Amino acid sequence: MTADTVTDVFEEHRPVLTGVAYRMLGRIADAEDVVQEAWLRWSSAAREDVREPRAFLVRIVTRLAIDRLRQLRTRREAYVGPWLPEPLVTDFGPSLPDTAEQAVLADSVSVAVLVVLESLSPLERAVFVLREAFGFPYGEIAATLDRTEAAVRQLAGRARRHVEERKPRYDVDPVHRRDLTERFLAAAAGGDIEELLALLAPDVRLVGDSGGKSKGPLRILRSADKVGRFLHAVAQGQAPDLEVRSLEVNGGPALLVLVGGKTDCVIQVDVRGEAIQCVYIIRNPDKLTTFIGA
Repeated sequence: MTADTVTDVFEEHRPVLTGVAYRMLGRIADAEDVVQEAWLRWSSAAREDVREPRAFLVRIVTRLAIDRLRQLRTRREAYVGPWLPEPLVTDFGPSLPDTAEQAVLADSVSVAVLVVLESLSPLERAVFVLREAFGFPYGEIAATLDRTEAAVRQLAGRARRHVEERKPRYDVDPVHRRDLTERFLAAAAGGDIEELLALLAPDVRLVGDSGGKSKGPLRILRSADKVGRFLHAVAQGQAPDLEVRSLEVNGGPALLVLVGGKTDCVIQVDVRGEAIQCVYIIRNPDKLTTFIGA
């Protein structure tokens, strides 16, 4: 291959590689680091015997991501407060992504699922991502992980059961979810505690990720009363120069909150029926660096 061909082949598969790495690691910077390391290995590899560049590159990224995930486990055990994945913007606004990017965006997993994936072992997570998100055949996954196909099938079954048992059942209708998100914003911003409580399910949860680097609840809040009163108190103390923008994060509607032109947090809600089941608030500044005004 010429230098241009080597680069073109890698760029062709970059969306899939980034998708695998992000699902494995839950953080954009870590995913980009892994993909960059994969590029360095690809650009210096002896490629004469590489028949399937996509499979070869996915193998590199997956193994690097497993190694990185094992390193991150220690840091996440010491994480202050609840952990949430870094929000991934999946709305390109007026620009249109190419076909490869569209495929990756369509496969994006929700915050709720990424949180569940955190409880899998690195190998289980790799198998689940490759099989469930990208549809890789078991034989190819086995070669990627240097395991037998039988072992991979066992890992896949265990991971699938684990995710299905713990994955919340939320509505996926984007229009309905966006409507409730907008009503939630109006009630919170307007200080209408009654309307806010009416939108929340009795067993609603609020998960705030501040990483101990900004103000936020260090435990998951549960029940409409606790969540509603917390949000009402936050709204009462809102800054006069607060601005809220709508955007799409991890395949669903979300709210970007800016104070004085600086990114303050990203808020997303999960919905079931006519009620909000979970509120996610990401305020850790390390996870907001890709947003406007960060």
